[in-house]
Amino acid sequence: MYDTLEGLRGGLSQFSAPSRIALIHAYTNEGPLRIYDPQHLLNEHEPIIRELYLEKEIWRQPDHPLSRGMDQPGFLYPEKDLQLSGLISFGGRSRSLYYQRWFTEHHPELCDIGPTERWLEHAAWRLAHDLASEISLYSGISGAFLREYATHAVRDHIIDEMSRYLGLDTHLRIYPVLDAVLEISRTREEGAWPRGELTFVAPRFLDSITFMTRFPATERPSLGNAKHVRKLLQAVEYSNRWVVSDGRSVVGIACEKKPLFCITADYQGGFGFLRIKGQSICSFTDGHFYATQHRAKLVEVEEALLETQLSSEKQGILFTAMSRIVHRAQENRFGCTLILDLNDPPISIPGHHLDPPLRLNDPEHLALIQSLAKVDGALHLSADLQLSGFASIMDGKAIAAEDRARGARYNSALRFTAMNTNLLVVVVSCDRPVSIIRDGMELNARCDWAPFSGSHISPPDLDTWLADRKQA
Repeated sequence: MYDTLEGLRGGLSQFSAPSRIALIHAYTNEGPLRIYDPQHLLNEHEPIIRELYLEKEIWRQPDHPLSRGMDQPGFLYPEKDLQLSGLISFGGRSRSLYYQRWFTEHHPELCDIGPTERWLEHAAWRLAHDLASEISLYSGISGAFLREYATHAVRDHIIDEMSRYLGLDTHLRIYPVLDAVLEISRTREEGAWPRGELTFVAPRFLDSITFMTRFPATERPSLGNAKHVRKLLQAVEYSNRWVVSDGRSVVGIACEKKPLFCITADYQGGFGFLRIKGQSICSFTDGHFYATQHRAKLVEVEEALLETQLSSEKQGILFTAMSRIVHRAQENRFGCTLILDLNDPPISIPGHHLDPPLRLNDPEHLALIQSLAKVDGALHLSADLQLSGFASIMDGKAIAAEDRARGARYNSALRFTAMNTNLLVVVVSCDRPVSIIRDGMELNARCDWAPFSGSHISPPDLDTWLADRKQA
């Protein structure tokens, strides 16, 4: 159990963000029900866990095939999702482990929870099969396999969606498609990263596409020739055109409406997104798949605005403007700094001042502000929905929270906010991280959960765990 949980935690932490894992399980339908939560993921969820598992006893099902001895050896019966706030979970039942429910965090920047759910599902299968084997046959490979499960999780989610829309009879093979997507993403052409859309369509739907042009069957570039496909993507850069593939070769180029179900790799330079029916399921960069959207959510900015006395309309304008500035910087891969000054009147900051100030709710002004973000120094935004200055210089005395591994923007923001109150500073680095800083502290600092010891192999029963949590 420890091996499975540790491998699952490590894999999901690389796929999305530092993640914790918890497991509620029972070996038989008579119990006891136990909980394995070494990093306290389920803290603050005690009331709903007590209601579901102790009061309603959702895990006990006397009429379930397992309870009546009608189970299939090696089969896992999936359970309905519990829909717990802030958590992703998967549950199942099997002969070797009557009930198990895996939990992990629902990070706000996820493209889609589908691959993570498939990851949890595979962990459940692995644990059930390992427990069904004789201890002398246990290989210990489950944890290592789950750590490297990213591509398989994406593939499993695509297969589920494809089966739902196309049925099981399809000749579109997913592993070769995913391998090609990653290989093309690593292939530069004259020093430039790929841009444009490569869309994979099941062969039986090719006739429904209105092609601008098609390649003769005997001359179609092989999907495995990443260099050739990368060159063809130049024909669809910065346009509404897309390269069409049947999963084996490049068929042609189209620009009209796509089929009901297709898989699209949207290359956007150094990164890209994998989409099904227009919805992103994951991103890719550096030859790996990731769960994140590559766009900052700025949740901490939204929460800080909600705490102010500003009207909801002003809060919305400020948040929208800041989001657009940050996203433009991320998309074009340049660093910048935004100072949101909530003081009345705004404080004086050295830099270029504007007369009259640019308005954040004016589209033309906002477009200019996005361009001014490239200039060295910070943008000075005020609560009256204006940009009162740019190239602003942040200064302050050294503080203990500084990080020498970060750049001048980050540490200047720490110093500046430590000396000035009622400010929120957003620092965008050119390598994509976004830091939100207030009062000399980073509000969205990465949290690396401390590793847990393998000695935690005797999880308490649920009654004891709830009693301990109540005392804590």
